[in-house]
Amino acid sequence: MKIGVVGTPSGWSSERLADTVARTTGYRLLINMKEIRLDLGQKACWFEGTNLMSLDALIVKKVGARYSSALLNRLELLRVMNEHGLPVFSKPSSMIAVLNRLSCTATLQQANIPMPPTTLTENIDEALEAIKQYGTAVLKPLYSSKGRGMVIVSDTKDAHKTVREYASVFPMMYIQKAIDLKEDKDLGVVFIQGKYLTTYARCKGNSWNTTTTSGGYYEKYTPSIEIIELARKAQHPFKLDFTCVDVAITSEGPVVFEVSAFGGFKGILQAQGIDAAQLYVDAVMKELS
Repeated sequence: MKIGVVGTPSGWSSERLADTVARTTGYRLLINMKEIRLDLGQKACWFEGTNLMSLDALIVKKVGARYSSALLNRLELLRVMNEHGLPVFSKPSSMIAVLNRLSCTATLQQANIPMPPTTLTENIDEALEAIKQYGTAVLKPLYSSKGRGMVIVSDTKDAHKTVREYASVFPMMYIQKAIDLKEDKDLGVVFIQGKYLTTYARCKGNSWNTTTTSGGYYEKYTPSIEIIELARKAQHPFKLDFTCVDVAITSEGPVVFEVSAFGGFKGILQAQGIDAAQLYVDAVMKELS
């Protein structure tokens, strides 16, 4: 069986997934979406001399190193290939639904998933009013991961300057009330094809957030049934083959930050000793056979 891996060359999780596919099937192809050529007339998609439409399937780990609206175009290319008959894990239409923080949040809200209070606006005065109500808020880009581009702002005299500068880069402002994390950690709750796999914790280092790029670290964690079921409910509408639900524990109970289609394998391996890449490949192989 020939299964290609869509990912970022030298990316830890992408390389590990490609190695796992190679070990399982004897075939290795790590595909950089930036380098493909989709020929709509011939219904062919070329990468380094290989017509990807001739493969048995694609597994998507990453469609780009950094989140941006440009990644939507790459997911659309994958959607075309999928609709022409190439199995893609996860389905591109499912990944499109979570790539944008706004669309992901809207779906979670419709499913009645508890989230931190959130405001969206392009108006600076309205943004300041939301920050005033929240006391302290986090400004989040609609396309980002690992805390990149996020800014924490409080209701002080400097807020107007901060918001004005932020709006010049991100006109649609996603403003979320800053919440106190119990034990200075949040959780990654992992599912493969809708089945619960494991949970790990991301702990704060020397920053306000828990991302490893800001000094955070992974830790083993055993969640309550309540947390697992909340995460299960959150990921359900998206129908992703591999997903990580970001959950925070507050004094008022657990809340969901987001659902991700591009969560990595490193935290799962380091915190829980579970080889999620192998389990994911096994699930794909089972479905294909």
